[in-house]
Amino acid sequence: MTGPATGTGIRLSAPAPGWAIDADVVVVGSGVAGLTTALRCTAAGLRTVVVTKARLDDGSTRWAQGGIAAALGEGDTPEQHLADTLVAGAGLCDEEAVRTLVTEGPAAVRRLIDTGAHFDTSATGELQLTREGGHHRRRIAHAGGDATGAEISRALVEAVRAAALRTVENALVLDLLKDRQGRTAGVTLHVMGEGQHDGVGAVHAPAVVLATGGMGQVFSATTNPAVSTGDGVALALRAGAEVSDLEFVQFHPTVLFLGAGAEGQQPLVSEAVRGEGAHLVDADGVRFMLGRHELAELAPRDIVAKAIMGRMLEQGAEHMYLDARHFGAAMWESRFPTILAACRAHGIDPVTEPVPVAPAAHHASGGVLTDLRGRTTVPGLYACGEAACTGVHGANRLASNSLLEGIVFAERIATDIVADAVVDSVPSEPSGPARRRLPEPAEHRPLAEHRPLEEGAENGGELPLVAPETRAVIQRIMSEGAGVLRSARSLEEAARGLEAVESAGYEPEASGSPSAKSAVPGVDSWETTNLLCVARVLVAAALEREETRGCHWREDRPERDDTDWRRHLVVRLTPERRLVLRRTGTAGFPPVSPAPIPTDAPQPPADAPREP
Repeated sequence: MTGPATGTGIRLSAPAPGWAIDADVVVVGSGVAGLTTALRCTAAGLRTVVVTKARLDDGSTRWAQGGIAAALGEGDTPEQHLADTLVAGAGLCDEEAVRTLVTEGPAAVRRLIDTGAHFDTSATGELQLTREGGHHRRRIAHAGGDATGAEISRALVEAVRAAALRTVENALVLDLLKDRQGRTAGVTLHVMGEGQHDGVGAVHAPAVVLATGGMGQVFSATTNPAVSTGDGVALALRAGAEVSDLEFVQFHPTVLFLGAGAEGQQPLVSEAVRGEGAHLVDADGVRFMLGRHELAELAPRDIVAKAIMGRMLEQGAEHMYLDARHFGAAMWESRFPTILAACRAHGIDPVTEPVPVAPAAHHASGGVLTDLRGRTTVPGLYACGEAACTGVHGANRLASNSLLEGIVFAERIATDIVADAVVDSVPSEPSGPARRRLPEPAEHRPLAEHRPLEEGAENGGELPLVAPETRAVIQRIMSEGAGVLRSARSLEEAARGLEAVESAGYEPEASGSPSAKSAVPGVDSWETTNLLCVARVLVAAALEREETRGCHWREDRPERDDTDWRRHLVVRLTPERRLVLRRTGTAGFPPVSPAPIPTDAPQPPADAPREP
């Protein structure tokens, strides 16, 4: 068992904060996980601030098409949902975390409905449920046909505004603040554009919730929006938190193929299309999933993605096809209007022709290591949603479990924060709301001199920033070396490429050779530096895991190895800016122990630590 990290002392190079807000809790992110946490904390009387990178409704949640999974249908049970999730997770799910998800999930979905989310219903008012990959039952609730995330986001944003909850939009979180005891004391952030706050500032709070979403932008092509640059995971690493299972990046099997050179956010073709009966076929119209798995096109995503890639390699093809012409125009227009519009916008009509599809980066199954209450290894720091690793997803996420994980664990985090709150008596306002006592800051200095660094920290210091122009270089390195299909050779090349980026901080020249460039602090350089950080961890873990499991596919190690590798890989960053990996001794999920310890205390022993 590992103890809590003491912090690295590493921080992004940034101007000193010029303004500050005091709060009881700050939530970073405005997807389903972040807004659910914020609403629950606010309802309990805590002063809550939501910090979001763009607008409130611009997170990953709004892009979710398929729906939210829960045992809500007749004949379905949490035990059946549990079984499907464990199978999809390929032996690395934490069963206690999954059981928490599936048993608390149905009630959490009903509370979401009470908040104002409108799901599709039948003429009699019953929820319409569909199937997706890996599910043996119809248990996916959806909204607007294929616009579930947009509807959930709308409902939560409206609830936040109705509660007059304080929000800071267009703000990139930078680093964690800590007090003298190494506990969380808030965050620094940079607000982009004009408004009440501008430039670098701070939100002081004894509880910080990272709900920053994924890191899909580390690859050239992804279903993730532009804001998904791994900011929360990178911040947590610099703060001394541990991350786990980051090698398990799920590549969605059916992303609209827009050409071999397509980059940025790509249109998703929801798994629900296959759930309603669409077929995967090759250029000759052959259904290649038949005989590969009992569920055929509805096999877990890792199996379908591997099958598509395998067929592409066999035939030298750039993509496969999703054939749903038998749906007819009426079904496409009513059930999948968003996907239909996206396809037609790119000159493809799924009513009359098969849709070209190929896998693309979609969801990070790993993230900041947490317990069942969302606590990380840094006291007062929580993580939720795609930024977290709760143990629910294992080596491969079951379709539509992500939205459910967001709300279930968000509610648990809020409960823990409220229970842990130190309630002050306010004599002049005896009936006022509960208030948390702010921790004493580590350094009593004017705002202009404040820095998010623990007193007495050695090494660490300001992290040199990577030139924004290297973002495309990082994405190319990751797509070529750590994409769907990996090998020791490809991963070693990726590691060397990332090391060159980190060492030189170069921008690509016409010749392709690196040239030194000193990156100035700014949103683009901060994001690129965060991408490089998470890319390094992903590659190190993927190189270490010498097997194929779930969505981690090693062509040089094609078999699953339960004897040696039914284990988790946990990574932390040292003050010297080195990554240290350890493999857990068993398949059990790594424990989290967030009790505060002095900053000068020695690190406890780890299980087989090593530097990649």
